[in-house]
Amino acid sequence: MGETVRTLAYGEWPSPIDAATAAAHDGSPEFVGFVGDEVWWTEPRPAETGRRGLVRRHADGTEESVLPAPWNVRSRVVEYGGRPWAGTVRGGVPLVVFVDFADQRLHRYEPGGEPRPLTPVSPVGQGLRWAEPVLLPERGEVWCVLEEFTGDGPGDVRRVLAAVPLDGSAAGDRGAVRELSDGRHRFVTGPRLAPDGRRAAWLGWDHPRMPWDGTEPGRAELAADGTLRDARTVAGGPEESVAQVDWTPDGRLLYASDRTGWWNLYRDGTPVCPREEEFGGPLWKLGLRWFAPLDGGLIAVQHGRGAPVLGVLDPETCEVVDAAGPWSEFAPTLAAHGERVVAVGAGPRGSHEVVELDTRTGHARVIGARHEDAVDPAYYPEPRARTFTGPDGREIHAQIFPPRNPGCTGPADERPPYVIRAHGGPTGRVSLVLDLEIAYFTSRGIGVAEVDYGGSTGYGREYRNRLRGQWGVVDVEDCAAVALALADEGTADRDRLAVRGGSAGGWTAAASLTTTDVYACGTIGYPVLDLTGWGPGETHDFESQYLESLIGPRAEVPGRYTERSPVTHADRLTVPFLMLQGLDDVICPPAQCERFLARLAGRGVPHAYLAFEGEGHGFRRAETMVRALEAELSLYAQVFGARPPGVPTLELGT
Repeated sequence: MGETVRTLAYGEWPSPIDAATAAAHDGSPEFVGFVGDEVWWTEPRPAETGRRGLVRRHADGTEESVLPAPWNVRSRVVEYGGRPWAGTVRGGVPLVVFVDFADQRLHRYEPGGEPRPLTPVSPVGQGLRWAEPVLLPERGEVWCVLEEFTGDGPGDVRRVLAAVPLDGSAAGDRGAVRELSDGRHRFVTGPRLAPDGRRAAWLGWDHPRMPWDGTEPGRAELAADGTLRDARTVAGGPEESVAQVDWTPDGRLLYASDRTGWWNLYRDGTPVCPREEEFGGPLWKLGLRWFAPLDGGLIAVQHGRGAPVLGVLDPETCEVVDAAGPWSEFAPTLAAHGERVVAVGAGPRGSHEVVELDTRTGHARVIGARHEDAVDPAYYPEPRARTFTGPDGREIHAQIFPPRNPGCTGPADERPPYVIRAHGGPTGRVSLVLDLEIAYFTSRGIGVAEVDYGGSTGYGREYRNRLRGQWGVVDVEDCAAVALALADEGTADRDRLAVRGGSAGGWTAAASLTTTDVYACGTIGYPVLDLTGWGPGETHDFESQYLESLIGPRAEVPGRYTERSPVTHADRLTVPFLMLQGLDDVICPPAQCERFLARLAGRGVPHAYLAFEGEGHGFRRAETMVRALEAELSLYAQVFGARPPGVPTLELGT
């Protein structure tokens, strides 16, 4: 006999997905690569103070965590980081270099030994940082990006390509690090060497551009003395974003440019199979990869509109054969070795896994970080990709996650509450993959809608450019349009809508609560709230001039910076809210929240402010994630009139 389905109030359905389960499955494998024939990658460890481990997959299929705690394989270059490791095989033994988060030094490691530092500590500002290492053992060097602080301010920084000796001679001597580029660009990506070893290519860009606005691929000849000569720019510009650069096996320069409005591939400047879909994405971290040339002339690609899928492109016939399997999208990390391709894929019923594709047979299989159901999959949401109509008739893409619980249904005369989630970035995108944080709500009878508001990536440059000068307007309008459409069609309860987001999504949530009357409450995570302060001096260098495009030139429209800021309109906020903040956040520092809360003091608005020591921009520790998730559910329950079993009550003060 089947299980009896009970009718219970929305928000009160009992669920096996508790906050600890959601926290334990947060994050995904990243930065896959080959070390000889083996596949290695980094992986989150929420229960180990949120560090990232380095995982080795042996030839027999067993996985090994290579470095014990507290080693934390993560770079802080541009604060969002970049590829933190590289490996090769010498004499049958792996040789690996990696960046440790605590001191940001580059280390050398061979299994069986202890990591040894290769780079020095600098007392200036935030020191020396490294990313995107490339091992050149025949030269006795590792080439990478060096980010060097020249003073105490977040903008006192320079970035160059650099060569670090593998023998450890630079561990105490900055002078032993050999600089390869001239620092002409404010930002650079790591060097990609041509198969003949005689040429190198990289990307550069400058303020006020972000890399999805405009970048310039450079190339240079590698002289016999190991220096780069005759560096020149080969494409790109202020309105052309080149997302990645590499070399084909026959020595042609391969890159992804959006000069047509879509990130498409080019070989030595000639289009490769142009299509109105993306073969690249936003370069938030150095070392993200959307394509990888294969030995036989084919190209492994991630491509699509919205969610990118993994495929193999034949540049001569323009045929793309996609990997078959349960993965609806792939993260921007990719590596190729012979006929093998490794990537990280996920789907609506499975978390991110390391996937290997054999390009000869077309067979794809999971080889690492295999998804295992923490609970009965009947409690997972079943997302629906939808397109809504916003102001001016514009399309808005979204993913809708209705409440789902095999043992419960809501009252026939009620509609469920919904949480509208605004992603970060704002140059981000919603992932159509299993997220136990979303399941935490949907399995309790609270629907979730994730909105790819104008400015999101995956839909071409025109869609992305909608946010130019319109941050705090288009994102707010698009989220509200989706929320109200769900209410109008009877999917959601108009009186029980919430908005939430972190980082740029925290901005959108705060702006939504202070400029619209759509939502009954909201959750604001590590946000931007005061544009007049956020920028040069109060945030990190990478985004310090991002507002020049998102809001407008500060020198020309200074009033807009005040007018758009949620802190300016704090007096309009009348509904309960939860604010979450990491005290070590240098991207959106706690001062942003503190100024906002000071404006609200004495106004009688119920709220809670949870600030977490040891957390930066986004949360990595299991105990933090548990506290934040339970607090968020408690807020909604109190406002929506629900009593979820087993959830601590969040104290709301005024």
